[in-house]
Amino acid sequence: MGMDFSTLRTLISRYCVGEENWVDSRTIYIGHKEPPPGTEAFIQQRFPDNRIVSSKYTFWNFIPKNMFEQFRRVANFYFLIIFLVQLIIDTPTSPITSGLPLFFVITVTAIKQGYEDWLRHKADNAVNQCPVHVVQHGKVVRKQSRRLRVGDVVLVKEDETFPCDLILLSSSRGDGTCFVTTASLDGESSHKTYYAVQDTKAYNTEKEVDSIHATIECEQPQPDLYKYVGRINIYMESEPVARPLGSENLLLRGATLKNTEYIYAVAIYTGMETKMALNYQSKSQKRSAVEKSMNAYLLVYLCILISKALINTVLKYVWQADPNRDEPWYNERTEAERQRHIVIRAFTDFLAFMVLFNYIIPVSMYVTVEMQKFLGSYFIMWDDEMFDEELGERAVVNTSDLNEELGQVEYVFTDKTGTLTENNMEFIECCVDGHVYVPQAICNGQVMPGAASMDMIDTSPGPEAREHEELFFRALCLCHTVQVKEEETVDGIKHGIHQGKSTSFYISSSPDEVALVEGMKRLGFTYLRLTDGHMEILNREDEIEKFELLEVLTFDSVRRRMSVIVRASNGELYLFCKGADSSIFPRVISGKVDQVRARVEHNAVEGLRTLCVAYRPLSQEQYQEVCHLLSGAKLALQDRDKRLAEAYDLIEKDLILLGATAVEDRLQEKAADTIESLHKAGMKVWVLTGDKMETAAATCYASKLFRRNTQILELTTKRTEEQSLHDVLFDLSRTVLRQHGGMTRDTFSGLSGDYTDYGLIIDGATLSAVMRPGQEDSNSGNYKEIFLEICRNCSAVLCCRMAPLQKAQIVKLIKASKEHPITLAIGDGANDVSMILEAHVGIGIMGKEGRQAMRNSDYAIPKFKHLKKMLLVHGHYYYIRISELVQYFFYKNVCFIFPQFLYQFFCGFSQQPLYDTAYLTLYNISFTSLPILLYSLIEQHINMDILKKDPSLYRDIAKNSLLRWPIFIYWTVLGVYDAIVMFFGAYFLFDNTTFTSNGQMFGNWTFGTLVFTVLVFTVTLKLALDTHYWTWINHFVIWGSLIFFVVFSLLWGGIIWPFLNYQRMYYVFMQMLSSGPAWLSIILLISASLLPDVVKKVIWRALWPTTTERIQMYAGFGYVPALLDNADKLYKGQLSEFTPLASLHAPSKAGSHRRGSGNQRNPPNPRRSEPFNKKVMFTRWQRMPDYCTFTPLLRFVDGSHHPRQGHAYSGAGTETSF
Repeated sequence: MGMDFSTLRTLISRYCVGEENWVDSRTIYIGHKEPPPGTEAFIQQRFPDNRIVSSKYTFWNFIPKNMFEQFRRVANFYFLIIFLVQLIIDTPTSPITSGLPLFFVITVTAIKQGYEDWLRHKADNAVNQCPVHVVQHGKVVRKQSRRLRVGDVVLVKEDETFPCDLILLSSSRGDGTCFVTTASLDGESSHKTYYAVQDTKAYNTEKEVDSIHATIECEQPQPDLYKYVGRINIYMESEPVARPLGSENLLLRGATLKNTEYIYAVAIYTGMETKMALNYQSKSQKRSAVEKSMNAYLLVYLCILISKALINTVLKYVWQADPNRDEPWYNERTEAERQRHIVIRAFTDFLAFMVLFNYIIPVSMYVTVEMQKFLGSYFIMWDDEMFDEELGERAVVNTSDLNEELGQVEYVFTDKTGTLTENNMEFIECCVDGHVYVPQAICNGQVMPGAASMDMIDTSPGPEAREHEELFFRALCLCHTVQVKEEETVDGIKHGIHQGKSTSFYISSSPDEVALVEGMKRLGFTYLRLTDGHMEILNREDEIEKFELLEVLTFDSVRRRMSVIVRASNGELYLFCKGADSSIFPRVISGKVDQVRARVEHNAVEGLRTLCVAYRPLSQEQYQEVCHLLSGAKLALQDRDKRLAEAYDLIEKDLILLGATAVEDRLQEKAADTIESLHKAGMKVWVLTGDKMETAAATCYASKLFRRNTQILELTTKRTEEQSLHDVLFDLSRTVLRQHGGMTRDTFSGLSGDYTDYGLIIDGATLSAVMRPGQEDSNSGNYKEIFLEICRNCSAVLCCRMAPLQKAQIVKLIKASKEHPITLAIGDGANDVSMILEAHVGIGIMGKEGRQAMRNSDYAIPKFKHLKKMLLVHGHYYYIRISELVQYFFYKNVCFIFPQFLYQFFCGFSQQPLYDTAYLTLYNISFTSLPILLYSLIEQHINMDILKKDPSLYRDIAKNSLLRWPIFIYWTVLGVYDAIVMFFGAYFLFDNTTFTSNGQMFGNWTFGTLVFTVLVFTVTLKLALDTHYWTWINHFVIWGSLIFFVVFSLLWGGIIWPFLNYQRMYYVFMQMLSSGPAWLSIILLISASLLPDVVKKVIWRALWPTTTERIQMYAGFGYVPALLDNADKLYKGQLSEFTPLASLHAPSKAGSHRRGSGNQRNPPNPRRSEPFNKKVMFTRWQRMPDYCTFTPLLRFVDGSHHPRQGHAYSGAGTETSF
């Protein structure tokens, strides 16, 4: 009875009291067996299944959810209202004119988003239907992963991935351990050791495991990967036994079993409750900066529309104040119309004017934008330069909504392991007493074959040095925790230890150790195995040496070194120690310290990971003393770690320095070049990694994130232990602001060297403290703001020891800062998913660490180097194209509808349309849609080679510069001007000349058709003038659209269509074209409309050219190679745009090529037929199979090797005329 009350009390306190710091727990019954009666109450809890969901829609909610998302867009909602108004009241135009485009937009968008989500469903199903092995009733049963339940006992075999979070019960290894790689979780491919529960590790068969009677109590799921608290209650024949469970017993979903034949484990967290799933951010709809600008412009145009309708409604009633005008004899009202209240009449008229002018809001712009994004994304996927032959993979586009955002990135957040680096350590060299040894190049002082071209530092060692050298090699073969795995092949690759010997390979929790042992093998000393406490080495003479392993003083991040004590076969005792130079040098009493230190510093500058090696011979008495110290510390129950550290400190002293090693975590191909290019493009690069600080910092130097002159600022736990966080932050703030005088780094050119370059290093623990509001000290203020101020003034930031959610927090912090910069996150592991989802643009790398990052990203690329082209070329092009598309759409719709507004002043505000219904419907759908769609797909304002070689051009389009308000206002004013010229031009030209050649008069439909003809030709030719990159497709579409308009008009007005209830357009177009003045007016009005824009461009380019415009001018003259060499000068404005760059590139040859007469100059028209006088952007479409691999028409390397000497300016002097 007491048991029942205690249970009831537990339940009440758990679910009703709601204590503030209550951490709820769960009870798991292993194998779903009830506990023995009288031990504890059996309360079966409900847990989710093991299904993973990354998709957004289901079959049932797709239509309502998608419709809701689409009608959140201002334009879609507005057109829905207009469509309903047209259905309800009598309006001048048919409901089809707005209903059809709206239906088309909604359908296209829904199909596109549905297809993208279907791909996510497919990927989820592949994971959820993966087979797993479960122990049931003493047998192994195959199940789908999604059917796994909490409490199931799972059998996992070698190289399989854990299907959910598991507690290890037993393994095939006698000691109950198993080895796991967590590459997909934290990016580390090293082998980590996990331990089975002590009392169950002996249960090694299905029947034995099925007989386990136990329950697990543990905390409810939480996202910290490195924390787990629980206990297991095992019910044996005797008393129940409780054992603690920690993170060393917990196998996380996504990790892989290695070097262990099989394990049995129990599922404790499944599906979306696994730690990895809890680290995923929820998927939210990402919207690009361009789309936000579009919505803002739309609101402006909505206000213009309402004001137009309001003005017309008011003026209509002013006009109709005169009874003769209100009700003329030929248009008398019905009785019902007379009875209606004036307010209702006015409102109806207002709505009718709204419908008449509603074309100023371009619904077709959304269709075109959707099509441009969807079709444009294929150019990324088809790009041959972004195809990786090693992986056999191309770039993948998961979300095409963000193409243009690639051209707006200001912050790049990148993972380190597997993203910047290959996660593959390589032994580079070692230095013994000042002698440098490079594997397979210099060995034992002898230069090996193939090493002649290498720059070596070496002198042949003498006998004493040879002894030291061999001791050094033995030290590295013995001082480690590497295991040897005997196996023929691994992943299809043979790993051989020595010729003729059994094949095997090394595994370790530290990839550095594997690299060092493999390096020694290449230098002649091979570590064979550890058996029965003896380590075996194969020396250069192919003799096996045995050393008894007595003690291992394990590595820790405070000491930053590890040691082993071994006994050689001759009975001599040695302590071998290796560690960071800062922890070894102070403990050394002899050895060639200066020479080794010089080499270590040299290697560190090169970005290599360095370790120093030392030794100490021990006498038997000293060894006994060491044993006593260590055993005392190990048996201590209180402060065990502290006592061990003190013991290690006493043992690792009086060392003799042997030498140092250099290991490289190989950077991915062209990673440094990519980061340098991103810096030049004005982007700030942050590295967010779970790795330790020293390793990450070395990679940052190697990848040119930090340079040699970069002053490193540390904001780490080590520093905040010495000073308060408040003081450290203010010190750093003073340091950076004193140098920059309050200006942020953005005000400097990325290429200027006149100021100190700062780099910041911060770790996860300190970041947590920064993100937490200051509670202890009321004066502390907001640490976030100070932290952001420091970061703004640093050229690069390194965040180490980051948990996955912390990575997302950093991205969120920068996103929310006052500048609201556009952020991009790139990573390759599941630990990067949360930051990929948080950033404006998320890019996954198809690495060795699973496909979670790729599945949850917006874009996926095979290698980090492809990011350069993705941003600098594709991003640049997409932004240029879509910004022109948006501005052009608003412009052409102003040109279209403003004459309609002016026409109301001449038709008594009677809502009479100026254009025919067919013209109203087809203007945006057919006559003007294809040219701008094609422009937005293939325009290249600058050749892509120039964009890659001169990253500073990316700055020209930064911060949404082409969609700012001044440019928007210019396009709108241009549209109003063109509309006024078209309307009043036609009006005044035909004021007197109102007759055709046969004496007929022009009517209102002829007048409207004339205005519409000028309109279609003007807006199409305006786009033609803006096009830099001409192909046969451009010509076909632009001139084809104009021909289609003419043919359609001839057919529409040339036939009596039986399905029409009016024939007002019959013969109108032909009649207009039969008039000579009409032809003249069309030509004059088109010229008058286009002239101001052309004049403005010429003046602007001459007086205030942007970098892009300068390059376009140079490209027109064929000065591209020299231009690339002088890109930096050009960016700083040191070159005149009229200076031939060829003269700066090559030495002047006075008189050899003087300025020739007219026939020697570059022809003024770049579109002539000569093959090499074309602009660089003008590539022949026919020769190239796809857009992404265009080769520029350049056949020269520098300014002196032009394809035709007569067309080059090699001499000095300035070009003053085009």
